[in-house]
Amino acid sequence: MAEIKYEIVETVGVLSENAKGWSKEVNLISWNGRDAKYDIRDWAPDHEKMGKGLTLTTEEMVKLRDVLNQLNL
Repeated sequence: MAEIKYEIVETVGVLSENAKGWSKEVNLISWNGRDAKYDIRDWAPDHEKMGKGLTLTTEEMVKLRDVLNQLNL
């Protein structure tokens, strides 16, 4: 399996943390040297391990924001 290279360009925010110290984060990440995209996923405390996540372009992030703003929370 090919190694996945990533660089966390900006930490946008931490959404939650579990008992094992992993945190669900929103970050701006460059995957394999490509342009950075928004990313939501679980990370180990040292950012060496990660869980499955969701990667969004800026346009998708704007649409997600608009959808969330319509919710009655």
